Formats: sequence, C-alpha cells, structure tokens
Amino acid sequence: MKNIEKLLDALLKTNGDVIAIKVGEATFIIQNGIKKTVSKKIISQEDLDLLKDECLAVYDDNSVFPYQDALIRFTSGSSFIKFEIAKEDESKEEINNSKIDENEDQDEELYREVVVKTESKEESSNKTHNTENYSHGIVDVKKLMIEMVEKKASDLHLCSGEHPVMRIDGDMILQTQHPKLDSDALLEGLKRVTPEKNILEYIETYDTDFGFEIEGLSRFRGNIFADHRGHGAVFRQIPSKIISAEALNVPKSVINLLGSPKGLILVTGPTGSGKSTTLAAMVDYINSNYRKHIITIEDPVEFVHKNKKSILNQREVSTHTKSFSKALRAALREDPDVILVGEMRDLETTAIAIEMAATGHLVMGTLHTNTAVGTIDRLIDQFPTNEQQQIKMMLSDALIGVVSQMLCKKSGGGRIAAYEILIVNPAVSNLIREGKNFQITSVMETGKKTGNKLMNVSFKELVADGLVEPDEALSRSIDRNELEKELIESGLIKMNGESDHVIKF
Repeated sequence: MKNIEKLLDALLKTNGDVIAIKVGEATFIIQNGIKKTVSKKIISQEDLDLLKDECLAVYDDNSVFPYQDALIRFTSGSSFIKFEIAKEDESKEEINNSKIDENEDQDEELYREVVVKTESKEESSNKTHNTENYSHGIVDVKKLMIEMVEKKASDLHLCSGEHPVMRIDGDMILQTQHPKLDSDALLEGLKRVTPEKNILEYIETYDTDFGFEIEGLSRFRGNIFADHRGHGAVFRQIPSKIISAEALNVPKSVINLLGSPKGLILVTGPTGSGKSTTLAAMVDYINSNYRKHIITIEDPVEFVHKNKKSILNQREVSTHTKSFSKALRAALREDPDVILVGEMRDLETTAIAIEMAATGHLVMGTLHTNTAVGTIDRLIDQFPTNEQQQIKMMLSDALIGVVSQMLCKKSGGGRIAAYEILIVNPAVSNLIREGKNFQITSVMETGKKTGNKLMNVSFKELVADGLVEPDEALSRSIDRNELEKELIESGLIKMNGESDHVIKF
C-alpha cells in the first residue's frame, strides 16, 4: 500500500483531478486540464506492471473507494494506471469521459510549469503544517533579508523543503525558528524581490543573477536556481556603506598602485573571500583622491558609488550591456581612466583587459585563484598553446600587482582578511616573459621592502597580533606544514605531544 498511498497523498495535496502512471512518461497529475509532472523518472512497462499488481491486490479495476475525505476511482489499462477524484452523484459514464488520452501530445511548457513532489504521509503532513505559517502561501523573502542584516550574516540560503540557512562568521547556521520552505510559496516570495526580466530568464534557463536593494539598509546580490527539491535562492549581503581601504587594512603597497596611470591589478581568492568588498574600497579610494573617469562592469552592480572627485559610470551585464567583453570594447570609446571588470570569466574578456591595461588604462579585475603565482598561471593557461607566448609578453608589460585574500574568523567574532601581495617589478616581469613563474615566490620572499608578502606571513602576523587563532590560520593555509613550522619557531604555538594539534602560549 505504500506506493499507492504516496500517489493518493500527492493527488489530494495538490487538489488534482487525476494522477496517472503511464509507460514512456514521468508520473503526472492533471489539475484543471493542466498536466504537471510528479517525478523525473520515466515509467517502464516493468514499473507499471509491478504497481498494477499492487493496486489490483487491493482494488477492483474501475472501482470507487474512500480515501481520507475523498472518493477515489481506480482505473487501469495495458499501458497506464490512474486514480481520479470521484463524486458521490457521478455516474460511471461521466467519470469514464475524463479518461486519459494515451496518444495526447502535451505542450512541453506544461511539464515545466510546476514540479510536484510525491511525499510520504508524514512528510506531507509536516509540510502542510509548516506552509500554514506563510502569509497567503508566500515566503516573506524581504523579511528574511532584513533578519540576515540584523544577525550580520553574509549570505542567506533558501532551499525547498529545508529551513532557511544563514552564513554567520563563515559558518552555516540553520534558522529553525522559521518553517521549512515550500517550493511554490518560496517562488512566490522570490517574485516579489526579483526583476521581471530575471523571472523570465529563470523560467527559460532555471538560473538567474540579479541585484536587489532595501533602501536605507543594504543591497543584495541574488541567484535563483532549481534543484531536485524545487526552487532555491542564495542572497549575498552588500552593505550600503562602502568600507574604506584604510578600515579594511588594505596594504599600503596596494594603495600606492591605485595612482598608476596604467596597468592591471588583480584581486583574487575563493568565493566569499571578500574580493568585491576590497575592490569597492579600491574604487572608493581612487574616487576620493583622484580626478578620474571610472567605469565599472559588473554582474550585477553590487556596491553603488557616488561621484566624489571622480566621475563613475556603473554598468550591469544583461541590463546595460550584453556582456563583459562587449562593455570592455565599448569602454575604449568612453574616455575611461580606470576600468573595473567584475569578473574575467572568459578568454575574450581577459584578452581585452590585458590589452587595455598595457595601452594606457588602469584595469582592475577578479579571478578565483588562491595565490599570486597561481593567478598568473591561470591567466596564461586560459589561452591556446600557440598564443601563450604572446600573452606572456603582454602580461609582463601590463600586470602591476596581484592581491590574493582569504577571510579568517576573527578572535572574539567577525572576520578579517589575510592578504598575499605581489608587486610586479622588472625581475617579476622578466620571469613572466620567460615562463619561469615558479621563481616568483622567491622574489616575493626577498622583496618585502617593496610591499611583497606571502600568505603565510600574513597569517603569522594575524596570529601574533591576537586577531586570529592559530588553528584558524592553519586551517586556511595552503602550505599548512610551513606555517606550523614558522609559528613554532616564533614561539606562538607549541606542539601538543605527538598529535597534530597546537597549543597557543
């Protein structure tokens, strides 16, 4: 009876008219003439025969029986089984008129319109109970955004069938005070904070990115997606107030690069490492101290800048321009001094950015790499082998600095960035040109006076200043063994017997 109960629960839960299992199709429900899929699995003849035997062991073909508060008619054929809602005063002939046309050709859009999940009685009961907590069947996404700001969360995760989750100080914290999210109620809530064009894009591609602002509170970067549970979304908080480069402790050697008339500055790090915040601080520094024309190309626009000494134009991909590469080409005719490329995500964008940096513009961009040397390798490796020598020549002339960063949990709460800094000098340029990037680390170790800094040195300084716990620094380090050795030699930690754990003095 277990499989039958699942089907009947799904039929009643969705207020459907018919639920059917048909060879060659996924299980579906017909509701007001619209066909809605229940699962992605395509039914085979073997699947149908097994379920049909189960049904016939309980019900006679074309019989009517009570289930919960409804009357259900069971009907089967050689290639289908169906359960339909029956009424006490309906005749057999009237019910049979609603039989499924086994040859019907439904529009694909009807399959995509709604995805209904078949659940057990217990899951269905819990979900119905939780859904009652939503006002008019809608998740209040805006209210959750306000709450995430109040809790100083960086990200809000909304997944169908789960409680909301917030990332606070780097940890994912389940918000069990809120009910589990119903997929349809979540989508209705998302529609209230998402531009119409992005809703249309989501319907078409099942993914969309956009920006949203709660005036006077914060901006958010949102992504809506579909997964096996239903609809989902993630929102990143972008503070309305731009944090200054000084407040972020952006190294002085990096700030000095911002007055350069031309060159390429890359800010790198894993997702969620604060790259956007650092770039916004760098743009704000130029805006506050120089008379420049700054163009930003973002997807979406995150931090909103007001003109200070400089003039800013902020362009959003898919809203103000078709692509990063197209906007970069157009920028050549817009008299820019400084160009921010939100993400160098494709070969064409990267090539244009390097060319512009080498020919008279200050260009800033981001990559998802963890080290300065790894960033240079990644840039070059993007290109076909027969083009890499030319790119090495161009990059050696264009690149002036790389800032790689990681966010660490701060002692006492909050987070703080650790930085690896590469300031490109003639020796580094020559190594890039000759393809000897592996030697750049040695130049960084001996070039501390010019502002170079390895990531482990930054970790060590944060531990020495009491800002980050040793275990946290070690967990973030790419070269953990080397950092552990340096912390022990500096007297900042000692080994705890034969274990791998450390004790802070």
